[in-house]
Amino acid sequence: MNTESDDRRFWDAAAERFDEEPDHGLRDPLVREAWAQRLRSWLPAGPSDVLDLGCGTGSLALLAAEQGHRVTAVDRSPRMVESARRKLAGTGARTLVGDAARPPVAAVAFDVVLVRHVLWTLPDAESVLRGWARLLRPGGRLVLVEGRWGTSAPVGLTAESLAESAAPLGGAIRIEHLGQDAALWGRPVDDERYVAVVHPADTAAPAVPRRHREIVDVHLLLVRGERILLARRANTGYADGLLHAPSGHLEDGEDVRSAMIRETREEIGLDLAPDDLEAVLVLQHRAPGGDARIGWFFLCHLAAGTEPVNAEPDKCSELDWYPLADLPDDMVAYARAGIEAWRAGHRFLLHLHEGGDTIAHDPDGPVRAVPLAPPAVPGSLI
Repeated sequence: MNTESDDRRFWDAAAERFDEEPDHGLRDPLVREAWAQRLRSWLPAGPSDVLDLGCGTGSLALLAAEQGHRVTAVDRSPRMVESARRKLAGTGARTLVGDAARPPVAAVAFDVVLVRHVLWTLPDAESVLRGWARLLRPGGRLVLVEGRWGTSAPVGLTAESLAESAAPLGGAIRIEHLGQDAALWGRPVDDERYVAVVHPADTAAPAVPRRHREIVDVHLLLVRGERILLARRANTGYADGLLHAPSGHLEDGEDVRSAMIRETREEIGLDLAPDDLEAVLVLQHRAPGGDARIGWFFLCHLAAGTEPVNAEPDKCSELDWYPLADLPDDMVAYARAGIEAWRAGHRFLLHLHEGGDTIAHDPDGPVRAVPLAPPAVPGSLI
């Protein structure tokens, strides 16, 4: 599904048989009661305003309405919404056609944003979660039912990845694993299934202007001769299948160099000393969904007799060396822009995506890299 219209047509076609899955239609009384009990524990005790995004045929929305909540149900597929409207008839619930990532509702209008099996399909989970949090009233919560399904070619979002994406919201997050409860699925399952109940910190305070804050991450430019080490992301829920330099976020209390040393050890098994690293680029990046971050790029020349290893095979499907003069196209655009800027001698760069851009490098797409100063070595290609 390459476009929004393709996606809509897919789910329109799926609507007629969508409820045949036990956890979709909740036709089995035991499955329905299992979900009703769980939902009762995730939602506020008293009547509240619940926004169900990606509602499908409205099964969870109906349970919430039956428990006394005021429900607004949104789905991109008009046929799904038609089914939900029939299912919710007489409950007072609203049904709307709209995109779960950009729902057609007012901000600060809901006590709960309920989303099941949708976040994993959306690019830039951090930005999406930030947008959903803005829909909440003070004290509100996100209830996110997600999973990582399959064994040979798994898809979805791990609980660890979701928690990492939700961390910038502050507040509290509770993960409740659901895979062991066969009643929810109508059969035993052996993959990862869970709910994340997120109470963003910002919903506990009045809506006042906030100082701008950004994530800080670090990137290792590990070179050997004229080649650079790149890792292929896997099972993270972000840019899986694309190449990226070894990288990661700062942890509380870390400086950027210490973070780079830690991430290098954790990802590729090398123990670097501070003098092994040279800060060569600082880059401000904005994702297609609007989230911004500051990236520090560190250069390291691989010492003779050392060899990196894939120390995180659950998050990285391969490590390999690629020619600096002929970088592959299947890279995260952010990482490729940083490498190219360093090679051109730039030390400071803006890389600001616009809505509709892809996370992957697009050789035919618009140029988003803007140097903020002349090259450190004019005309250089390091």
